[in-house]
Amino acid sequence: MIQVRDKNFEVFIDQVTLENRIATLAEQISIDYADRRPLLIAVLNGSFMFVSELMKNITIECEITFIRVGSYEGMGTTGKVKRILGLSEPIRDRDVIIVEDIVDTGHTMAELLGQITAEKPRSIEIATMLHKPEATRIPVTLKYVGFAIENKFVLGYGLDFDGLARNLPCIYQLAE
Repeated sequence: MIQVRDKNFEVFIDQVTLENRIATLAEQISIDYADRRPLLIAVLNGSFMFVSELMKNITIECEITFIRVGSYEGMGTTGKVKRILGLSEPIRDRDVIIVEDIVDTGHTMAELLGQITAEKPRSIEIATMLHKPEATRIPVTLKYVGFAIENKFVLGYGLDFDGLARNLPCIYQLAE
């Protein structure tokens, strides 16, 4: 049990389980893109640990770039997506994999998909460490999902609570 601000959290997914699942996702990406060189677009800040582990395990040539969008304040989504740091690499006719830490309502991902699709990539897929199916309001197709989880607040391994706890090596959930 740990405390962040005034909330208590307990281990939900341990580091070994996370790393093993991410290695499996990387293996699948390596197979699916064996004859191509995908561009991974990591969504900051939350995906940095996930994409780092993913990249270490992908065995084919690939490239990475980073974008930053935001829609959270505290423990909830604001429902408004803002693009903070844009995409600088050309993606026309590229195979793109958006790498996200968590997909819950789908608002952020739907907006991001619209913006990236407008750049006319050859293909576009989504890899997410976590997905909250119960929270989804705008359905998006997720090809690579680490874990489907309940609609509970989680942090650690890149996920934060008001900017804190991203550095935790495993994922914690709000204690009941």
